Parts: sequence; structure tokens; C-alpha cells
Amino acid sequence: MEHEVQRSVFTTRDSSEGLAKLVEVYALREARRASDGEFYMALTSAGTGPVTYGRLRLGGSSVVGSAEDTGTVRVGHVLEGALSDAGDRDRLPRRSPFLFPQHPSTSSWHDLDLLTVSVDGAAVAEQARQLLGAESFHLQFTGTRPVSPVMARYWLDTLAHLHRDLLPNRQVMSSPLIRSEMVRSLITALLHTFPNTFLTGPAVPEASGAAPAAIRRAVAFVDAHFDESIGLAQIAGAARMSPRGLQAAFRRELGTTPTAYLREARLEAAHRDLLAADPTTGATVEAVAARWGFAHRGRFAAAYRERFGHAPSSTLHG
Repeated sequence: MEHEVQRSVFTTRDSSEGLAKLVEVYALREARRASDGEFYMALTSAGTGPVTYGRLRLGGSSVVGSAEDTGTVRVGHVLEGALSDAGDRDRLPRRSPFLFPQHPSTSSWHDLDLLTVSVDGAAVAEQARQLLGAESFHLQFTGTRPVSPVMARYWLDTLAHLHRDLLPNRQVMSSPLIRSEMVRSLITALLHTFPNTFLTGPAVPEASGAAPAAIRRAVAFVDAHFDESIGLAQIAGAARMSPRGLQAAFRRELGTTPTAYLREARLEAAHRDLLAADPTTGATVEAVAARWGFAHRGRFAAAYRERFGHAPSSTLHG
């Protein structure tokens, strides 16, 4: 999760070159033109760690591709044109997200404008195990459509934040905390949006009377590591409880959540940095916020004002 953002742009009107690129990027076994016409392809991507966001524009002719299961979990969103699963004779939906088949399949692509998010399957499975607190858990996706319209909107909102607020902002994405939180948030949204065994995974029983000691361990861990790339799963691991159990214990004993406590610790650190910063040397609120994992300046300012009673710019400029 510590990698800088890798960006690429590819365009061509050469069908052989374009088909070869489709095979490479989408892990197709083969790709061929199914109709004649002027060929055009544009592919842009931006990725960090196990996540890659891409947009494909393919025009001029139909393309048929055969894909293997490569261990990548890929979500698509057709903006224009058509993408059909030839085996199931199923036209994948427009304006709604869908999971690419997790089995060998053949698809037809025609005049397509397609958004994709690809995530390394091992990273998805590992986060599912961490969130469940079950090392032996086996993740399997069991459907390709969102579990509900509400969760489809949740996924699309997460995706919009990714490509609108995060990936284009090089200063924000220079922060390791923001990059790691982006990956965690995206995988969490993926696990909750599409049918899979994580959603029906068994709850891990908690030891009786373990909550007070577990909360102390969790608080100590956050206090010592809030400047590192940690999230709920890591805090729960340090507390020796399941994430769900620790969340319930925090709400019951402290009236908050582990991640809210982590945000508060980072907000305090940002406050200290703003107090010590010198704006005449180029220090900015956005840079300080990004350093501590706050990607959205407006939300950071609102949280800061609620906690400290004034805007972060007032602290910076004295």
C-alpha cells in the first residue's frame, strides 16, 4: 500500500496494436475483431498498490475477447456502448456497476466507454480475513450484481471520490496514509457491494469479560501508531478481538469507534503541525491535512472547526 500512483495513457487506431493491449491489460486469452470498421482505442489508468482505476474507450468495430480467471477482482461500469457475456448471453448493465465473471468467459465489446476498477484478489481476500478476524476464511464471490440499489450507489460514490478527489490530486496522493486508506476503503466497499461469502461469514465469538483490556490495548496501539498505515483490522489485531467485537466494545464503553478514535488522534497531530508550521515557507493546510490522511479539505476543515472552534487556516496564520 506504500506505492506511489502509477499513471499511463495509451491511444491507437491500429487494431493489431489495440487488440494486443486489450489482451495485456484485461488478461484476455485472445481478442479478435468481430466486425469491420474504423478502429479506435484509448485507455487511461492510474493505480497504487493492489488497485488500478481505468477507463477504456473502444470504437469503430466489435471485439470479442476470451478471459481466464487470473486472480484479479474487476468491477466494470458501462457508460456508453455494450459489453455482453457471450456464454450467458447476458448484456451487462449500463449505468450500474457489475463484477466481471470470476471464471473463464467470452465477451463481446462494441462502441464501448467503460470504467473499471481492478483489485488484486489476494489483497481482497486478506482484508476479508482481517475484518472477520478469521485466518482460515475462504473468500468467494457468488454473484456479479450489487446486493441492492443502495449498495450500488455506495460503490459508485466510492468510485467517484476515487477518480474525482483522490487520483487527480498529486499532493493528496503523495501521502502514504491517504493511499493506504483509499485502498482499504475501496476493498471494504467491494466486499459489501457484491455477493460473496464475507457477507455471510460466521461471527467470531469473543471471550467473556475481554472488552476493557482489549480497549486499553487498542487505545495504546493507536496512540503509538497513528502516524502509520493502520486501520480497523490492525487495531483489532492489537486488541486481540475481532473487528466487529471491538467496534461494539468501543461503542459500549467509550461511545465512539476505533476508527473515529484514530481520526481524532490524527486530527490532534494535524493541529500540532499547524501550530508549528510557518506559512511564509510554503506550508499549507492542504499539505498538513494530507500528511495525516485527510484527503478532502472541506471535510477536514469542518472536523477541525468542530474540534478546535476555528478554521485550520486560522491556526496556520496565527
